[in-house]
Amino acid sequence: MDNNLEKITFETEDGTEDFYVLEQTMLGGINYILVTDEIEGEEGSFLVLKEEKDSKEDEAFYQIIEDDNELKAVISVFNELLEDIDLEV
Repeated sequence: MDNNLEKITFETEDGTEDFYVLEQTMLGGINYILVTDEIEGEEGSFLVLKEEKDSKEDEAFYQIIEDDNELKAVISVFNELLEDIDLEV
């Protein structure tokens, strides 16, 4: 994989965690990103995150997709965008 991937840091309940953005897409006006915690090898895990807006603070944040149908649709798009990666739900 490309070592020049954008790195983003998320605040979690356990502290902070760094992820690398592999791809980004928009479906139905919603931004989605595909991230991994490892850029080398196949040991890393992948997450598909959905951008959400906080109406009170007008800030955006990312959340793991919980709906299986939505996740399958987004993964299908990422599989088309990334020819060398085959993601499965």
